Amino acid sequence: MATDVITLITQDHRVVEGIFDKLKKGQGDQKALVSELHALLIAHARAEEDRVYPGIDAHHSVEEHKEAEVLLDSLVRAQPGTAEFAKALDDLIESINHHVEEEETKLLPELKKVSDAKELERLGKAFQQRRAEELQALGASSGGSSGGSSGGSSGGSGEPTKAELYEQAQQADIPGRSQMGKEELAQALREAKS
Repeated sequence: MATDVITLITQDHRVVEGIFDKLKKGQGDQKALVSELHALLIAHARAEEDRVYPGIDAHHSVEEHKEAEVLLDSLVRAQPGTAEFAKALDDLIESINHHVEEEETKLLPELKKVSDAKELERLGKAFQQRRAEELQALGASSGGSSGGSSGGSSGGSGEPTKAELYEQAQQADIPGRSQMGKEELAQALREAKS
């Protein structure tokens, strides 16, 4: 299995496209697919921003990640089968497709030009590790698309997962929630309630 950062990023893009396809066709558990999509897109974006983008000029891509998160929030809030859900999905697909095209035609080729194979492998490992950390924090599996999602249950510990805290922060309309870690989300929620 290839572990260079360019291959890993493009593999994620294909997985996301597969989830979009299932959502457009109304296949499978739509809520579970949206949860899986949410976890994957957030983890992917964090890994890119924290481990890949610092070495290249990717300011525009970070802005696109923020735009996609707003659209993703709309999709998460929408009820499958409604016009609102279809619109949110179309808007998100359009935004992500634009981002993917730009990344795969400009950013990644530029990264390949300025990095040797060893550096691409190092970035790939860093990307994978950061992505896995974020997926775990969100309560999702770190594998590819399995068609299902754990949904972010708290595993019986009584303590909410990051995904559950994120959802609560979303409902409370806490600004900056997508950039927060689990503890920061918990703190922001406590402050919002007081």
